[in-house]
Amino acid sequence: MDFDLRKLRYFVAVAEELHFGRAAARLHIAQPALSRQIRALENELKTPLFVRDRRTTVLTAAGEQLLADARDLLAAAEAVHRRVSAAAEAKPVLTVGFMPGIVVTPAVRALARRRPDVGVRLLRTSWHDQVEVLHDGRVDVSIIRLPADQRGLTVRPLFTEPRVVMVPAGHRLAGKESVSVTELADEHLLQDPDAVPEWRDIALELRKPDRPEVPRIHSVEEKLELVAAGAGISVIPLSTATFYTRSDVLGIPVEDIAPNQVSLAWLATRRSPLLDAFLDAAASLAP
Repeated sequence: MDFDLRKLRYFVAVAEELHFGRAAARLHIAQPALSRQIRALENELKTPLFVRDRRTTVLTAAGEQLLADARDLLAAAEAVHRRVSAAAEAKPVLTVGFMPGIVVTPAVRALARRRPDVGVRLLRTSWHDQVEVLHDGRVDVSIIRLPADQRGLTVRPLFTEPRVVMVPAGHRLAGKESVSVTELADEHLLQDPDAVPEWRDIALELRKPDRPEVPRIHSVEEKLELVAAGAGISVIPLSTATFYTRSDVLGIPVEDIAPNQVSLAWLATRRSPLLDAFLDAAASLAP
């Protein structure tokens, strides 16, 4: 069968909201129209996708599977649309994603020397979307920080750099030239413990029944605001700490945690002379 992308978008909205009224409002369509589209999709697939009653809406097993696949299909379709639009421009354009603290200018200049006919656009990414922007076509290549979901990607290491712990200026460790991870064992970490496995293995808060809540943080600026307010500590790459220097937060080198790996990433299925040219130019990048 041929999938109707509009119906897939409608399905994903309902699957994420688990409420037809909220999904309809999100899609800016009437709820009866949304219900008809979902029923039509279920008829095409010859299987129910939701179990509905007056109080709840839940996914069936088939619905769970379709949700897992539909997001990838919609992202791929969006990527195709973006690449076709870019190809239609008079001047070839390469869009490059980069994580905070990484200076892309040397690679852009190197590419300009090799391919003066090519335009470059830059997109700042975050831990939450550094891979997503590749799958949905917002960027052609991205400079990412590991760990990251590498499924469907080709990943090439660029360099490693030390990581530092960010603490408030009045913290008990402030002023030390370096610390060991054991000195951080009783601190509250404002990030996923898996990002700092050395801390995770000894953290006291992870051995208590309830770990204090870690708010969803969308940017380095938000993270540093929380650190400055005394909400906890955070371990970040040295270049990021240097780029976001502020007087009320200090970065202290941590002697015994692994460095951060910076890599180039692009879709494993992509083949492009522009991409190859940037991969060569990116050799000029350094911490």
